[in-house]
Order: sequence, then C-alpha cells, then structure tokens
Amino acid sequence: MKPYEHTQTGYLSIIFAGFAAFFSAFILLYVGLPYWGLLAFAITGAMLAMFSTLTVSVDERELQIRYGIGIFRKRFPVEDLNECEVVRNPWWYGWGIRLTPRGWLYNVSGLDAVEILRKDGKTFRVGTDEPEHLKAALNRALGVAQRI
Repeated sequence: MKPYEHTQTGYLSIIFAGFAAFFSAFILLYVGLPYWGLLAFAITGAMLAMFSTLTVSVDERELQIRYGIGIFRKRFPVEDLNECEVVRNPWWYGWGIRLTPRGWLYNVSGLDAVEILRKDGKTFRVGTDEPEHLKAALNRALGVAQRI
C-alpha cells in the first residue's frame, strides 16, 4: 500500500499569531519592559512552530497526526480502527486539539474532517482540507489490516 501523507497549513492562525506577536512585543517594548516583550514574542513564535500545521499520515500499520514540528503527535494503530466517514464540523468546535461531543478533534483550519470510529466504540475527528483522500487512504489501510 502506498502511504498517504498530507500537511495542512493554518494560514489564519499564522496571521493572528503573527499579529499577536508583533502587537505584544511592540506594546511591551514601548512600555519599557523589553525582556517581557521578547518573552511574549518568543512564546508566540514557539506556538506558531508547534501548531501552525497539521500533518496526517496513513500507512498499513498506523494513522499518525502531527502538529507543527512534531512535539505534539498522536498515533492510532490501524488494527484498532473500525470505519470512517467524511463530516463537517460546526464552527464552534474550533481549531486545535479539543474534546467535542463527537470525541477528540485534531484540527488546524477549516470545517471539513474525517470522523473515525475505533473498535472500542469511541470516535475522534481529524480535520483536513482533503477529506475524501484521507477517507480513501484510511479505507485502504483498513482493507489491508483486515486481510492480514
């Protein structure tokens, strides 16, 4: 099976975080607290590096979700997954890693997602800008896992 990997960039998050970093650094430096301004700028930069992108990869063994530079990641063995479907998240579910009424959501931008049902009955959602491709990759992986 050919592995699937796709990285989605949260452009709106980058714009807001960049504006926040610039604004906080400017205000804090202007007020005369240069170290606090640099600290706020560094923290915002670190958050951008950690959460500005979401990379989803699927192979015959696992589904992996990786934010930014890879500090925050989650792995799901394919053998623990049951089925998946394309869904659309309500806007109030937001972005990031959060618990929703439909289970955990891993999202960096947009409303489209793939909801995945695990064999233990729990669900989670993975936000993506190409939900049909992700669903197809998961179905291929599930088919390979069932044949083994």
